[in-house]
Amino acid sequence: MSYNAYMGKKAKYDIMNRQGVVLIPAHSVLNQDAIKLLELHNIDPIDIVVMSLEEARLESPVTLLKDAVGYSQELFSRLRFGRKLPLMEIKNELIPAVRQVSQHPDLFELFESVKAKDEYTHKHNIGVGVLSTLIGQWLKLEEADLSLLSLAATLHDIGKVRIPEEILLKPGKLTKAEFAEMKKHTIYGYEMLKETVGLSPRVMLVALQHHERSDGSGYPLGLKGGEIDHFSEIVAVADVFHAISSERPYHPAMPFYRVVTLMRDGAFGDLNPQLVNLFMNNYIHTLKGRRILLTDGREAEVLHINQREDLRPLVRIDGKLVDLTKERHLHIEKVLG
Repeated sequence: MSYNAYMGKKAKYDIMNRQGVVLIPAHSVLNQDAIKLLELHNIDPIDIVVMSLEEARLESPVTLLKDAVGYSQELFSRLRFGRKLPLMEIKNELIPAVRQVSQHPDLFELFESVKAKDEYTHKHNIGVGVLSTLIGQWLKLEEADLSLLSLAATLHDIGKVRIPEEILLKPGKLTKAEFAEMKKHTIYGYEMLKETVGLSPRVMLVALQHHERSDGSGYPLGLKGGEIDHFSEIVAVADVFHAISSERPYHPAMPFYRVVTLMRDGAFGDLNPQLVNLFMNNYIHTLKGRRILLTDGREAEVLHINQREDLRPLVRIDGKLVDLTKERHLHIEKVLG
């Protein structure tokens, strides 16, 4: 009996052995370990029900993200104790979840679900993985490159396992010495990944380069535009967006209009402008039909995106149409749903 046809699919219901013990919980990805369990317990194929592609695609990203963040926490813990990076395990268990979340059809729900409100470090790892994969999909990358990008983005901050936790988890602003140590996570990550057998050099480069900027103002090497790997440029955009749109212990998430404006203006270093525009344009177009909170405290519904000034859409407030291009004092504070 062969179970290989189930590889990579998701269990729709719990899969149990003859004694009623749950071997594989519902919604789990059937990876190599799961297949071995099926073989070991000689599970009848009639008892294996998997999700259709459409069911898997429409599944809420919240559960998937929760599981992925939990895996990231466990991974960091293991690596802090000197364990080697479990590359195949990551490819089989973590990356499929990242890829699946990135394909969620409701972009607004996807963006909201990846923002961190607590457990920032681990939600950031997964969030950047998802958002980078999303950018790769918009760029229509080949499947092999997209898979590699997902892996590289999800592991971009792996070097932080070597940063002392009193610095990594500090709730306030870092001192100059602490920030200097924090910046070393790029080098630490590169060194860790270089020791991993079978890993593409591009994954190592993303860990090293994701804080580089095309004007040479980044770190650790001060590289300029043509010297930075394209994957690193993609991850840099996702990294900055996730950081400023998430809640942190020492500052709240930035208002919607500030996130877009500052990223477009290059306030966080000289990011690839084509990638920023691609990301921000798609981000803004999630607004149509959504409820938003304006900076004066009123709620509104977005009816139409103004192509010339996309941050100033036509909205409806209490039954009245309001054109934000004519109400220059108003901005979009937050998207409500």
